[in-house]
Amino acid sequence: MSTYHPLTVNEAITYAQTLSGYFDNAATLQCSEIGDGNLNLVFHITDPVNHKSIIIKQALPYAKVVGESWPLSLDRARIEREALIKQHQLCPDLVPEVYAYDESMAITVMEDLSDHVIMRKGLLEGNEYPLFTEHIGRFLANTLFYTSDLNMNPQQKKQQVKIFTNPDLCKITEDLIFEDPYQLSDNNNYADSIADEAFALREDQALHLEVALLRQKFLSQTQALLHGDLHTGSIFVTQESTKVIDPEFAYYGPMGFDIGAIIANLLLNYTAQPGWIKDEVALQEKQSSLLLMVEKTWNSFESHFRTLWNKDVQDVMAKTPGYQDIYVAQILKDTVGFAGCKIIRRIVGLSHVVDIDNISNDTARETAQRKALSIGKQLVLSNRNINSIQDLILIAKSTSQVTTEGVTHEFK
Repeated sequence: MSTYHPLTVNEAITYAQTLSGYFDNAATLQCSEIGDGNLNLVFHITDPVNHKSIIIKQALPYAKVVGESWPLSLDRARIEREALIKQHQLCPDLVPEVYAYDESMAITVMEDLSDHVIMRKGLLEGNEYPLFTEHIGRFLANTLFYTSDLNMNPQQKKQQVKIFTNPDLCKITEDLIFEDPYQLSDNNNYADSIADEAFALREDQALHLEVALLRQKFLSQTQALLHGDLHTGSIFVTQESTKVIDPEFAYYGPMGFDIGAIIANLLLNYTAQPGWIKDEVALQEKQSSLLLMVEKTWNSFESHFRTLWNKDVQDVMAKTPGYQDIYVAQILKDTVGFAGCKIIRRIVGLSHVVDIDNISNDTARETAQRKALSIGKQLVLSNRNINSIQDLILIAKSTSQVTTEGVTHEFK
C-alpha cells in the first residue's frame, strides 16, 4: 500500500494480515471502524479465536468535522507516532505501545485498549477512578520535565522542537481556542439561547487582553513537548489503569497548556452535573469529588515534577535557590489561564463536550453552559493573580449560580 488512500474495512483487514508477529496466517480477522474523532479513521482488528487484537489508526488529509475544504498535512501521523513512542518511553504504563507504522499511508498500529473506557464516558456514567489523579499527574510531570531544558541538553531540545513542529494542528488550536470565540466566526457553534454570552465574549476587552497574553505563550514558548489535546476524551481508564492516547496535536509549547486542558474538562463535567443528577445530596457529593480531582491532579503533577527536578535537573542555573518555586508558580498561573480558554471554547466554539451538550433538559443545559462560561472567564481574567490551586477551586465554587429565567444573568 504505497499510494495513500483512506482504508476500507476490508483493506484494514488485509493490511493487518501483512503485519508479521501479530496474527496467525490462518486466522480469520474481524474489523470494525470505531473512529468517532474529527481527523482520523480508526479500525479495531480482532482475532476472536486466539483473543488477539490491535488498533490501526490512519490520518485523513482533511478535518472530518468540516470536510475536504479543510485540508491537513498527513505529517501529523508521524508527529503523533513519535509523540506516542516518546511518551511511552517516559511512562510505559500510561501510554499505549506502538507496534508498527506505514509512513506513506499515514498509518500507526498500536495496542488495543478495548478493556478500558473513554474517561468522558465513564465520568458521565458516574464512575470513580481513584488512581487517575496520581496517574495523570505523573504522566504530566514525566512528559513535560524530561522534554524540557530542565533535563535536556538545550541543543538537543532545539532539534526536538524542529521534529515536533506541527503547524496545521497548531493552527486549529490557535483559531478555535484563542481567536474564534472572541469574534464573529463561521467556526463558532452555540445556541441562540446563549447568544448574549457570545456577544459579551466579543465585547470584553479585559478578557481579550488576557487571552492575547496566553495566546502569545502558546505561539512562542517552546517549554516542553505537549500532548496538545489532553482532554477526557483522549484518556482511557479502568479502576486500576490510565492510558493517554491521541497526541496528534503534539508540539513544543507552554507546560500549563496540557495541565489546563485536563483541568478544564474536569470542570466542564463539574458544571454539567446538575443536568444529570437530581438528588441534591448526591449532586453535592459528585461535584465535591470532581473539584477534589482537580486539586489532586495539580498536586500530583507538582509533587512529581519537583521530585524529578530535584533528582534529574541538568540545567546548572535551574539549581539556583528559589528558581524552582518561581518556575512552578508560573506553570500554575498558565494552567489556570489555559483552562479558562479551553472551557470557553467548548461552549461557544466549533467542538463541544457531550457532558453538557447531551443534557436533555433545555433549561439545565443552558444553565450549565452559562455556569461554564462564567468559570472560564474568571479563570482567564484571574490567571496572573493565582497563587495556589485553592484559588482555582474557590473560583469554581464561588462563581455565582446562574439562572435561565428572564433576561438578566448575573456573574461574579
